[in-house]
Amino acid sequence: MQALTFNINGKDVALSINAWDTLANVLRRNLALTGTKKGCEEGECGACTVLLEGKPVNSCIVPAAKVQGKKVVTIEGLSQKGELHPIQEAFIEAGAVQCGFCTPGVILSAKALLDLDEMPGEETIKDELSGHLCRCTGYVQFIDAVRIAAEKLHKK
Repeated sequence: MQALTFNINGKDVALSINAWDTLANVLRRNLALTGTKKGCEEGECGACTVLLEGKPVNSCIVPAAKVQGKKVVTIEGLSQKGELHPIQEAFIEAGAVQCGFCTPGVILSAKALLDLDEMPGEETIKDELSGHLCRCTGYVQFIDAVRIAAEKLHKK
């Protein structure tokens, strides 16, 4: 076992982990943050996407030890005081939430994009979300949701 300390969703945590643990496993097993989904466990589907220092990463292939002293945000960390984040609201409005399995990862990738580009174009949105596999929405709703979110965030 080894010690791991990092910031998760604005809170500092200290854990004991196995050297071979992935970030996805630690989030789900040790911290009960089950919004991070485990799909392919090979870094291909995007279901496990979280923000590491503000950048989207596939937590299923990130060794947990790599987050020592860093900041991680999961889908549970987006809403504040029981209120949905505007990006989460936009995904609901656009009908971009179907079964919900890929949704947390897609929302976090959208957040990272909108933190860098207030009003991204369609091609930029497609590029940024290209690492996510979804069998329900057909992807058009994701693009619509990011556009709606950009408008919501831009008004603030």
